[in-house]
Amino acid sequence: MKALLLENVHPLAVDLLTEAGYEVETRSGAMDEDELIAALDGVSLLGIRSKTEVTDRVLQAAPELQAIGAFCIGTNQIDLLSAAGRGVVVFNAPFSNTRSVVELVIAEIIMLARRLTEKDTALHNGVWDKQATGSHEIRGRKLGIVGYGNIGSQLSVVAEALGLQVFFYDTDDKLALGNAQRCSSLNELLDNAEVVSLHVDGRPGNAGFFGAEQFARMRPRSLFLNLCRGFVVDYQALADNLRSGHVAGAAVDVFPDEPKSRGDAFGSPLQGIPNVILTPHIGGSTEEAQEDIGRFVATKLRDYLGLGTTTLSVNLPSLSLPQRPGDRRIVHFHVNSPGVLAKINGLLGDHGVNIEGQVLNTLGQNGYVVTDVAKLPEHLIEELSAMPETIRLRVL
Repeated sequence: MKALLLENVHPLAVDLLTEAGYEVETRSGAMDEDELIAALDGVSLLGIRSKTEVTDRVLQAAPELQAIGAFCIGTNQIDLLSAAGRGVVVFNAPFSNTRSVVELVIAEIIMLARRLTEKDTALHNGVWDKQATGSHEIRGRKLGIVGYGNIGSQLSVVAEALGLQVFFYDTDDKLALGNAQRCSSLNELLDNAEVVSLHVDGRPGNAGFFGAEQFARMRPRSLFLNLCRGFVVDYQALADNLRSGHVAGAAVDVFPDEPKSRGDAFGSPLQGIPNVILTPHIGGSTEEAQEDIGRFVATKLRDYLGLGTTTLSVNLPSLSLPQRPGDRRIVHFHVNSPGVLAKINGLLGDHGVNIEGQVLNTLGQNGYVVTDVAKLPEHLIEELSAMPETIRLRVL
């Protein structure tokens, strides 16, 4: 079976999949829709990062594709509903690069508060500018975290350990860690925070989430950071507020339109503004994080293709079933409707097949059942595949 890994996925992922028996092809950059369709001919496993988009058209043109690994946190670049409707499982790495992003946020808050980029630029230009004006400690400052998920909550803990007062806002009811204070609205957070850091997810509803109105609401001379998604922020509005002095500094790691490959041209309205840190989507790009992501996602892909395990899948029912030596395993994705399991077991009974182990789970419109049997009669698989509810069936 073939695996295609794009966008410089860590070599550990290549090693793990190769050891599992897959023929692995790697590409350094992202692909557009047409390129991806051509490259997926005969491919069972696809690995991407944040720049390659897997659309419904791509999925429709890749009938042999069985699983997609997003070697990153976000999955908004994948049409998850289309993938689920075709029985294509999607995995991501929701925890592996959390610490790397948090450390970069903390470093950038300190750099912005001390205006270190301006000091660095002055010295590189031969100017000695030793003064304390505009330079501040972060101890005692009020940090507002928008989005209190894996990254936001860990940032909360680390920031508090450094002496920051933490406020957070999340649309879900999240447990406050340490002494962090929950805000009932975004406006309440903006009224309190001297530093605002965004950590929301990539759902379409977050597009344009933070714009001119929110920047105007921020306290004068506050700092702003976005290391989550580029499309959630109006960067022209941010640039206007930086130039006016209302926002004292900003750090941005993500952009609405990002180059596909290293060395490609890049442009932003934030370029050239003092006390602005721009980084090329490297929040999780540490060697430690990328190695762990490579291990985590490649292992999920390997275990799905080998065992049918979908634990932590982002788009299809999650389940796992231990397998006894010698058993055959039938994995069956189907439309979630009443009576499907009874039909499957009825066919097994008709063929005199005893069930050695079985587990079923459902998620939205989709159901997934894994069944272990000691024997597999010749026409059973044909009859299971012919069920009108069947989306995809495999025998392991």
